[in-house]
Amino acid sequence: MSASHSVLQDDSRLSRADRLFLKLETLLNLVGGVVIFMLVFLATTNILGRWLFTMPVSGYIDWVEQAMAFFAFLGIAYTQREGGHIRMDIVVGHLRGRWLWLSELISVLLMFAITLILIYGSYLHFLRAYQIGDSSLDINLPTWPAKLVVPIALSVLALRLLLQIWAYSRAVWRGEERPVAVPLIEDAASVAAAEAESVMGEGAVSDEKSQP
Repeated sequence: MSASHSVLQDDSRLSRADRLFLKLETLLNLVGGVVIFMLVFLATTNILGRWLFTMPVSGYIDWVEQAMAFFAFLGIAYTQREGGHIRMDIVVGHLRGRWLWLSELISVLLMFAITLILIYGSYLHFLRAYQIGDSSLDINLPTWPAKLVVPIALSVLALRLLLQIWAYSRAVWRGEERPVAVPLIEDAASVAAAEAESVMGEGAVSDEKSQP
C-alpha cells in the first residue's frame, strides 16, 4: 500500500546530490503537469467545437495518445524520490535498522535492473519508429517524440535509483536509523499532522498544538 513519506537532508555529498537531482525531477514533473493542463484545454475545445460549431479538433485522439507518454512517465523519478509509488509493506513495515535498509536495498537493486532492461527495450522501440517514420493513423503525427520520452524518463529514474542504492548501502554499512536521500515511512501521528498541515496550513496546526 502507499504511505506518507519524508526525505531527510543534511550537508553530506549524498544529500547535496539528492537535492540537485530533485531540481531535474521537479522540472520533468512540472512538464508532465503542463501536458495534463493542455489536454484538459484540448478536450474542452474539442467538446465545445463539436457542440457549438460541429467542428471537433482535428486529430484529437492522436494528440491524446502522444501526450499520454509525457504525463505518464515524466513524473516517475520524482514519485520514486518521494516514495509515492504503490507498494506492499506488510512485512517490510515490521523491520527496523539494518534489516529494513537491507530489504530496501535489495528492492531498489531489482528495480534498477528491470529499469535498465526497459530503457534498452524502449530505446529500440523509439529508434525503430524514427527510422521507419512511424506516424499516427488520423493526422499522420510522428510518434517518435512520444516514444523518445520513455527511455529518457526511465534513464532519469535509473539515476534516482543509483542515488537510493548509495543511500541504502550507506545506511546498512553505518547502521543509520534515519538515512538521508531516501523516503522514510512516517508513523500514524506524523501522517495525520502532515495531512492536517496541508489542509489547514502550517500556522493553524502550530496554534492547535500550542493550546493546552
